[in-house]
Amino acid sequence: MRRLRGPAAVLASALLLTGCAQSVDPIERLGKKAAEGVRPHATAPGRDYRHWGLTRPLARPPAPPARPLALSPAHPARPLAGHPGAPAPPPVIDHVPTRDPVVFLTYDDGAERDPRFVDMVRELRLPVTLFLTDSIAAPGYRHFARLRALGAGIGNHTLDHRAPAGLPYAGQRAEICGQQDRLRARLGVRPRLFRPPYGSYDPTTLRAAADCGISAVVLWRTALTPAGLTRRLAPGDIVLVDPDESTDVPLRERTARVLRAAQERGLTVARLEDYV
Repeated sequence: MRRLRGPAAVLASALLLTGCAQSVDPIERLGKKAAEGVRPHATAPGRDYRHWGLTRPLARPPAPPARPLALSPAHPARPLAGHPGAPAPPPVIDHVPTRDPVVFLTYDDGAERDPRFVDMVRELRLPVTLFLTDSIAAPGYRHFARLRALGAGIGNHTLDHRAPAGLPYAGQRAEICGQQDRLRARLGVRPRLFRPPYGSYDPTTLRAAADCGISAVVLWRTALTPAGLTRRLAPGDIVLVDPDESTDVPLRERTARVLRAAQERGLTVARLEDYV
């Protein structure tokens, strides 16, 4: 074979190098990035805060307490007469008694399954708690499994979203314990926290919740509605980012409204399960 010389040799070398570069398998390239901890087409977690409608980074919460706080119920439960040996009724809370500059974001039902919200939770490392109703969330448990894998807390919101107050014990227990079993089967978690639909409960609700292994009944101190926040945020507030199917504002944008309001008050977001 005749060896090329001069400009022809240079051209051949350039073509050879180009061919080698093009011969790298794109999948292999992505695999190499994954091995190096680089997620293709993604920003580093928490850095691209402007992308999510924030004007400054979301502050990291302080270290959580070593154990859940002793709760001062917003609505103290009276002892249940006639049921000796029954578990103590769980406290009903709408905020956490802490001086830490934190609030807690909670979401109900499970109707909204925006994949971009998953990206928001991942990139901002956002602590959230999801109270799920089986009849609403069931078609999308895979979506909530992704959020759980990112650290989202999972709470019980009954099987069928019926207002508990006034229902007989057997019916309330079936709604709460049934959802405990469903969440264990679908997401691998048996929640400690329960939110009654519509904030509706009575002493029978507390008895049924205790019998189902619930340690706290969680209401909310403030909510984000289409009209805005229902009250000014303060440390320890439990916030309900209200599910509203009548609005076309995505869940991630409604969440950003709460985050901006929290930042204006010098607050950040912490994980509810670390405090309760």
